[in-house]
Amino acid sequence: MSVILCDSNCELWHSRLSELGINFISMPYSYGGEEYFYDLGKNTDFDKFYGAVRGGTVPKTMALNPENYKEILTPYFEAGEDVLYISFSHKMSGTFAQLDSALKDLKERYPERTCTVFDTASISLGAGIQVEAAVQLKRQGASDAEIIEFLNNFTNRVAVYFVVDDLMHLKRGGRLSATSAVAGTLLSIKPVLTVGADGGLCVLEKVLGRKKAIRALADKVIKQLSGTEYSVYIIDADCKEDGAELEALIKAKRPDAKTVRQTVGPVIGSHCGPDTLGVIFIADKRPVDLEKRADDRS
Repeated sequence: MSVILCDSNCELWHSRLSELGINFISMPYSYGGEEYFYDLGKNTDFDKFYGAVRGGTVPKTMALNPENYKEILTPYFEAGEDVLYISFSHKMSGTFAQLDSALKDLKERYPERTCTVFDTASISLGAGIQVEAAVQLKRQGASDAEIIEFLNNFTNRVAVYFVVDDLMHLKRGGRLSATSAVAGTLLSIKPVLTVGADGGLCVLEKVLGRKKAIRALADKVIKQLSGTEYSVYIIDADCKEDGAELEALIKAKRPDAKTVRQTVGPVIGSHCGPDTLGVIFIADKRPVDLEKRADDRS
């Protein structure tokens, strides 16, 4: 018997995970001298977090250590359950090296148990939408191997597009050079970013101004949305009015789209900053890298 596990960087709301009947690993972040573990909105004070960041506080994210992972996984193994962990992009964090270390130790203690890790090569609800699909298959009686076979194809259809308002947040995270960040901020350049096939950030295009950036995101959904079986997630980092405008633009051309609005959590918000806006949906294929990878320090 196995259970599906995900992490809070999938950003499915806590109530949605309750509906799906699965647990999650809370990823850590800190600001203002306090450490927190993201609980997917159950008790998160988003106003306090984004207010602090807007006021100049620089938040940080951390990797879990091997002992954290052992504490999380041991109860499943002791109960005789295997684990299928559907994770956010391994390229975006060093935490998975700590997970590997923990799994080596756990294998010695529980040689008959397994923890299979599927890298969604995505982040936020780009990972979350894959968790939802996996749970639905599990409910239909699919084995872990069958779920992974499905996800290996499905992950290539997950489209993630977003824009950030302040390029200096990407600069601090090492995603843009200081020169590019300063120049882009002065010129009001808004790069439209996506997550490439390897799970890294990619710059697709650059637009001038916030309104054009919102329009660009809407156009991605309007032109690329494939079917309506899965939700179109509209995510915002403390910019609900922009999220409402984006939703209206999408609905005007694609009334068949099943839209869901959600707030960007503090872990991802620590890297992208307030006023980040994004769309996540299922297309015929994952976006192709058209320009330079953001983590090449363009």
